[in-house]
Amino acid sequence: MRILGIDPGSEVTGYGIIETDGATHRAVLFGAIRTVARHPLHKRLLRIHEELCAVLGREPVDAVAVEGMFHAVNVQSALRLGHARGVALLAGAQFDVPLFEYSPMEIKNAIVGYGRAEKGQVQAMVRFLLGLADVPSPADAADALAVAICHSHCSATRNLIAKAAQR
Repeated sequence: MRILGIDPGSEVTGYGIIETDGATHRAVLFGAIRTVARHPLHKRLLRIHEELCAVLGREPVDAVAVEGMFHAVNVQSALRLGHARGVALLAGAQFDVPLFEYSPMEIKNAIVGYGRAEKGQVQAMVRFLLGLADVPSPADAADALAVAICHSHCSATRNLIAKAAQR
């Protein structure tokens, strides 16, 4: 299974594709889409959309997993993040790929085993789980890979539960 993980942001959106059999994971591609903060929001969103569509056009995936919202103190930041998330969801929908959303706490719990883990702990586990020599850079790409790994773990659990229910 190939999973595209997305860590949305209006200035930097991380993306990462893993290939997994449910037990072992391999990084296929990862990076970040950077926008110019002084550009109008609609131009930044267009760039994010175009880049995500380019990735989806080049790399076939079986699922797209997107980091969900968190409680933000700054309302403007939360709104911009919501717009970037919407663009990521739209890109996945345009390619007719199943979409899944996970909260930051769910992602940290799936990767580290603790929902309030620090960013560095998550990045170190992503490096370990993918067998990489270094922590993926930039940090947004590592976060996106964490989202993809989280989906792999959660979908494996869902499959086990479904099989058990059929007995």
